Amino acid sequence: MGLFTRKPLNELLREANESGEHTLKKTLGPWGLIALGMGAIIGAGLFSITGMAAANYAGPSIMVSFLIAALGCAFAGLCYAEFASMIPVAGSAYTYSYATMGEFIAWIIGWDLVLEYAVGSATVASSWAGYLNALLSNFNMSLPPELMTTPFDGGWFNLPAVFIVVLMSLVLIKGTSESAFVNAIIVLLKVAIVLVFIIVGFKYVRTENHIPFVPDNTGTFGEFGFSGMIRAAAVVFFAYIGFDAVSTAAQETKNPKKAMPIGIMGSLIICTVLYVIFAYVMTGVVNYKEFAAGDASSHLAPVAIAIQNMGTMAADGTVTPEYPWLNTSIIIAILLGYASVILVLLLGQSRVFYSMSKDGLLPRVFSSVHPKFKTPYKANLFFLLFVSVFAAFIPGRVVGEMTSIGTLFAFILVCVGVLVMRKKMPDAPRAFKTPLVPLVPILGILTCFFMMAFLPLDTWVRLVVWMLIGLDVYFFYGAKHSLLSEDKITTAMQANKVVSISVLILSVVLILIAILHHINTEGRDAILYYFSLIFAAIHIGYFTYIYFMKKNKAV
Repeated sequence: MGLFTRKPLNELLREANESGEHTLKKTLGPWGLIALGMGAIIGAGLFSITGMAAANYAGPSIMVSFLIAALGCAFAGLCYAEFASMIPVAGSAYTYSYATMGEFIAWIIGWDLVLEYAVGSATVASSWAGYLNALLSNFNMSLPPELMTTPFDGGWFNLPAVFIVVLMSLVLIKGTSESAFVNAIIVLLKVAIVLVFIIVGFKYVRTENHIPFVPDNTGTFGEFGFSGMIRAAAVVFFAYIGFDAVSTAAQETKNPKKAMPIGIMGSLIICTVLYVIFAYVMTGVVNYKEFAAGDASSHLAPVAIAIQNMGTMAADGTVTPEYPWLNTSIIIAILLGYASVILVLLLGQSRVFYSMSKDGLLPRVFSSVHPKFKTPYKANLFFLLFVSVFAAFIPGRVVGEMTSIGTLFAFILVCVGVLVMRKKMPDAPRAFKTPLVPLVPILGILTCFFMMAFLPLDTWVRLVVWMLIGLDVYFFYGAKHSLLSEDKITTAMQANKVVSISVLILSVVLILIAILHHINTEGRDAILYYFSLIFAAIHIGYFTYIYFMKKNKAV
C-alpha cells in the first residue's frame, strides 16, 4: 500500500509490551499523568491571557469563554482517550494516525506536532524570561537588556530563555520518573498559589464589576457581545494546550488502558474548574477594563493588577492593597508554571520523534535510548539545541500563534482518526470508548476548525510553509527509509505522485493566502509576502517536474 500503509494494531500493542535495553521504562500511574497534564495546562494561559481576553473581547463573560474552550478540548480529549487506551505507545497523535489513516497522514501530523511541542516550548521559554526579569526587578536587580530580548526586538539574544530550555532538557534526560517527580512538586506549588489567590481574593469580589456580565458589542465583530465571548474562547483555548501531551507518555505508563483516560480527562476537568473560579475572582476584584490600562508589559500580568486591588477602597476610589507580598509569590508561581509547561512539551516532542524514528521515517539517532536512564537522550539533546535557537533569536509573539494553529490541526486529525477507526476496526479492543460517535468527533472537528478560523492570515502562511518543509523531508528521506514499506521502488513512485500533488496544492494555497494577507495589511508584510511567493514558486517548479517526468520512476 506504500504511502498509505497502516501500522498493524497488534504490532503497536507488541511495542507497548516490549521490555529490554532499547525500550522506555514504565513508571507513570494515573495521578502522575494527571499531574503531567496539569503541569502542561496551568501556565502561560491562566497567568497572562485571561486579562487580555477579558479586557479586549469578553469582559466578565470570560468565565463562559473558558467553558466553551474546555468543551472543544473535551471533544478532542475524549478521542485522545480512546486512542491512548487501545494504542498505548509513545507518539501521541502521530501513532494514532499511523494506525488509522496510514503513513503519509501520520507523517503530516507528526511534523505538525513540532509546532505544538518544540515551537510551543520556545514560546513559553521566551515568556519565562520576561517574568524572571520582573522578579529580579522586585529585588532591584536586572540583567542587561541585550541578553533579555531577541535581535528582532533590539537585543542580542534571550539568555534566560535558553537557560530554562537547557535545564528542563537535562531533567528529561535524567528520566521521566525523576522528571515526573519534579513536575508533581511544581504542580502542587502552582495549584497552591492559584487556590491562595482564589481564597484571599474571594472576599474582595465586588458585584458591580460583574455587571454587565456580557458587555454590549462595540459595533466591531469580536469586540464584546456574543461574538466577543466566542472570540475570547478561541483566545483562551490556548490556555488548555498541553493536556494531550499526556498521551505521548503512554509507553511509560504502568497500566495505560485505565490510566490514560483518567490522566487526560482528569487534568482537563480539574484545570477547567480552577480556570473558571480564577476568572470569577479576577474580574470581580477589579473591573475588566483595568486589564488594558498601563503599558504593554502590565497587560501580561493581570494577576498582579488584581492583587493590587485586594484591599479596602477609600472614598475617592483608590485601593490600599492588603497583600502586596502576593505579587512576588505569583511571579514565582508563574516561573514554576512555565518551567513545568516546557518540561512536558519537551517530553512530548522527544517521544513523537522517538516513534517516528523507530518507524524509519527519521534517522535512528532520534530513537537512541540511554543505556542507564532509558530515555531518548539524543532526541532530547537535539531539541535542546533546536528550541534554544528559537527561544534565543525568534520573538515569542511569532512562534506563539504557530503553536496554536498546529495544535488545533492535530486535534482535528485525532477526531477524524476515531471516525476512521470505528469504521475500519470496529471490533478492536478498547478499554475506553468515545461516547456518542460520530457526534463527539464531528463536534471536535467543527469546534477546532472554528477556532483556527479566528487566527490571523499570517499564521496560516507560516503553517503552510512549515507543512511544505515537512513534505520535502518526507519526500527526500522518510518515504525512502520507512520500515513498513516492503517495496521501496513502488513506494518511491507513489511518493513522486502523491507528494507532488500535495505540494502543488499547498503551494497554490500559500500564494492565495499570501496575496490576501498582503491586501489586508496594505503592503506592510513585504518580507513575508515575497518570501511566500518565491518559496511557493520554487516548489511548484520542482514538483511539477517530478510529477510529469518522474512519477513512474523512483527518485
